[in-house]
Amino acid sequence: MRLTLYQVDAFASELFAGNPAAVVPLDAWLDDDLMRSIAAENNLAETAFFVAGDDGYAIRWFTPAVEVDLCGHATLASAYVLFDCLDFKGDTIVFDSRSGPLSVTREGERLTLDFPSQPPRHCATPAEVVEAFGAEPRECQMSADLIVVFDDAEFVRRVDPNIAALARINSRGVIITAADTQYDFVSRFFGPNVGIDEDPVTGSSFTQLVPYWAEQLSKTSFHAKQVSQRGGEVFCELKEDRVLIGGTAVKYLEGTIEV
Repeated sequence: MRLTLYQVDAFASELFAGNPAAVVPLDAWLDDDLMRSIAAENNLAETAFFVAGDDGYAIRWFTPAVEVDLCGHATLASAYVLFDCLDFKGDTIVFDSRSGPLSVTREGERLTLDFPSQPPRHCATPAEVVEAFGAEPRECQMSADLIVVFDDAEFVRRVDPNIAALARINSRGVIITAADTQYDFVSRFFGPNVGIDEDPVTGSSFTQLVPYWAEQLSKTSFHAKQVSQRGGEVFCELKEDRVLIGGTAVKYLEGTIEV
């Protein structure tokens, strides 16, 4: 069986930046084990698969290890493929997912995700956090991921954490973040429990970071940056119980796989 595969740098305005995602359009769902194997073979943070339906598209996301409930950058990449490679007519695409309906709207080159807000709550600081980062954070918050807040944005940029210690924390991933002078806030995402030591740009993390920083900074619109090695700029806004997450994308590869 031959399938078309695209590789797209999401949250990037040029190649070799942002977060690379694989996108595989399907006529019908494949066996779960086969999709998991394709994702493992791609060895990217996420591989997205989508199938056309009556009112939009159904979408699923796989890391090299597991299927996940929500992924921002691979959704952005999938919308880019539909708009720019498969000639989708219209300005808004609706994806049906395990996290409910997710829309992506095109305005010029920018694509904006409309995702559910996931406000975090204060929690105790796990001992593994101090072990991993070698420093006591200002506070910790928990939502889909553990959010670790530091006072120093430069610390967030330069720290080289102990990944083994992070893997012992019972959450999908660990986000570190701080307020910044150039951006409203900066962040990084570590997900060893889902097969990703560090994710370059994590769209779904902003569904948690935006409501947190909205309360801290008393504002609802943000220009943020995930300060991984590749890095990616994100424009986001809190609108009631939704978070709008905007960015651009660039196609790196279009090819055929045989499975």
